[in-house]
Amino acid sequence: MKKLTALFAIATLAATAGIAQARDLGPDEALKLRDAGTIQSFEKLNAAALAQHPGGTINETELEEEYGRYIYQVELRDAKGVQWDLELDATNGQVLKNHQDD
Repeated sequence: MKKLTALFAIATLAATAGIAQARDLGPDEALKLRDAGTIQSFEKLNAAALAQHPGGTINETELEEEYGRYIYQVELRDAKGVQWDLELDATNGQVLKNHQDD
């Protein structure tokens, strides 16, 4: 029983540690990073996301810090009405993930 409890505790800690690695950044912090040149402008990041789905519209964006990397998350709807989730490296605009929302 002690082994089972220990395994459960370890699994819980591991899951919590993974969650703790991503941190949402507020607007003030995001603007400071942009103004310092650490991340690209939101206009450039949005344009990079929309270039993947021409004619689309952005529904929501979010900036996170994950494992020391700034990730810009974009939810958009393409011209056919399909919902997409994209992740971009906020420092250079590189598309990291581009998948249809389920």
